Amino acid sequence: MQPFYEYRHLVGFEETNLVGNVYYVNYLRWQGRCREMFLRELAPEVLADIRDDLKLFTLKVDCEFFAEITAFDELSIRMRLQDLTQTQIGFAFDYVRLPAGGGEELVARGQQRVACMRGPNNDTRPTRVPEQLRQALEPFAAVPAGAARAAAQPVPVPSEA
Repeated sequence: MQPFYEYRHLVGFEETNLVGNVYYVNYLRWQGRCREMFLRELAPEVLADIRDDLKLFTLKVDCEFFAEITAFDELSIRMRLQDLTQTQIGFAFDYVRLPAGGGEELVARGQQRVACMRGPNNDTRPTRVPEQLRQALEPFAAVPAGAARAAAQPVPVPSEA
């Protein structure tokens, strides 16, 4: 099983619609909350950098729904590092319902792409992902760094005789 960062959440009535199921925008809010808690717990230096000049711009989010959830469902939002470039981070999220009797049910899956930026609001520019953030994310990579490098190596093709 691949490692993930986990944020636990108990769904409240305020997160549901008139029909009683969770309103879709909450899934995106939980992605952001999971990311925030990750920074708080595992990369506090990055939070200090955010208070200074670093900005994390969310470029894209999506979510695919498999089952409905309702008030008082307990969820595990599981975040993995999907990909990492010089200036951007791709996250993958699994939303797993944790029934009281045990077991797990995947109810949704999402993705998010974030760009690291610096500068005043009227002149922000891409910047490298901070080293502390890279190090904090490494254990949660969907593909371990060594495996990704090995997969990128060309495979010799036998020549025909």
